Amino acid sequence: MPIGVLDLFKIGIGPSSSHTVGPMKAAATFVRSLGAGREETIARIEATSFGSLAWTGKGHATDKALVLGLSGKTPDRIDPDEANRLFERICKDRQIELPSGRRIAFAPEKDIVFDTKRQFDRHPNAMEFKALDANHDIVSSEVWFSIGGGFIERLGSENQQDDLEYPLGFEFRSSHDLLELCRLHSCTIADIAMANEIARRGEEKTVEELDRIIDVMMKCIDRGLTQGGELPGGLRVRRRAGALFARLQKAPLGNSRLTSEPFDHLSVFAIAVNEENAAGGRVVTAPTNGAAGVVPAVLRYYRDFCEGANDEGLRTFLLVASAVGGVIKRNASISGAEVGCQGEVGSAAAMASAGLTAALGGTNEQIENAAEIAIEHHLGMTCDPVGGLVQIPCIERNAFGAVKAVNAAYLALAGDGVHRVSLDQVIETMRQTGADMHDKYRETSRGGLAVNVPEC
Repeated sequence: MPIGVLDLFKIGIGPSSSHTVGPMKAAATFVRSLGAGREETIARIEATSFGSLAWTGKGHATDKALVLGLSGKTPDRIDPDEANRLFERICKDRQIELPSGRRIAFAPEKDIVFDTKRQFDRHPNAMEFKALDANHDIVSSEVWFSIGGGFIERLGSENQQDDLEYPLGFEFRSSHDLLELCRLHSCTIADIAMANEIARRGEEKTVEELDRIIDVMMKCIDRGLTQGGELPGGLRVRRRAGALFARLQKAPLGNSRLTSEPFDHLSVFAIAVNEENAAGGRVVTAPTNGAAGVVPAVLRYYRDFCEGANDEGLRTFLLVASAVGGVIKRNASISGAEVGCQGEVGSAAAMASAGLTAALGGTNEQIENAAEIAIEHHLGMTCDPVGGLVQIPCIERNAFGAVKAVNAAYLALAGDGVHRVSLDQVIETMRQTGADMHDKYRETSRGGLAVNVPEC
């Protein structure tokens, strides 16, 4: 099935696409499926998280996401401030409102369960929803998986992933297929990606949606650059983006070729986004929330520091980034719970590097080379968030991912596109490395920094 730009770039809230966005969507889908007939018999709803969702769910606000989802809210439509108010009200009133408006008793400490024992083969991020009647008999029960980047999948419908039921203009499963399509039709990767988007919703709507994504990304950076104080969660991590940006603004501007000014801004842009994400703000999953700072930071770098940058270049950036991200997701994973952070920040860096190379006029072969370089140098990266929070090392890691992405783009642009290692080979290597990685390094907070750095 096709994976398009709106599949990989979802507008939602922080702090995690797999642990917040996915669970909220799954819970909301479950309650909507109950229907008016069955809903009248329901006295209680229970949501149980397993695997990585259970191990790091509280730090990733999975409990909050499930409560909001069970009340019918979705991450793309709820305002972050409204989300906080609604969650607090449900916890206080100990009631939840079903889609029909009917209220039932709800005790978050009892009805939201974190089960660290049971595992599912399909994916580490599993959830089970049960709707019960007054006699405690099950009215409806479903198992869902949050498979990374906000994508969800119901057990028994693995070939019917949400948001992916669209006609496709050009089918490709690998970067080799993509390059061959471009050669066959004498076109660019952006042309292929745009044709597929037009097949879904038409050109005018596609441009509108691309511009909306860009706007939310830029506003997220802007807001992150103005905020201060500590991030929630108990680690007492202070926001730094605003202070760092103020220092850059005060510094005298010299010849950019002799200073690190563009790269300093690049890092601050990424940090600003991920601080917003950690605070539960409005972000764009790109391709995940934990890696949400890389693509916007490089996109902003292109807009603010690259000569000749324009709106068409910004759209080309996102189209090409989505084509590369789709190949990665199809052949490996963008889920930290499945392959570690190489699948999150590594994938984001590859997408951003490819997008920047395209926006700067690189050839198709240079674009593929840039993505390969970027992801190759993230291989083996673990996902071990301290305290189960998307803060340490996640925020700084996005800054480094953005810098690597830009460096990879310039390395590729300096060459002719001919290289020894292909993007497909690196993606397969990432998949194999993730499979070999001990599960304590795959978003469970049971290894690495998570056990060696005190939480307080």
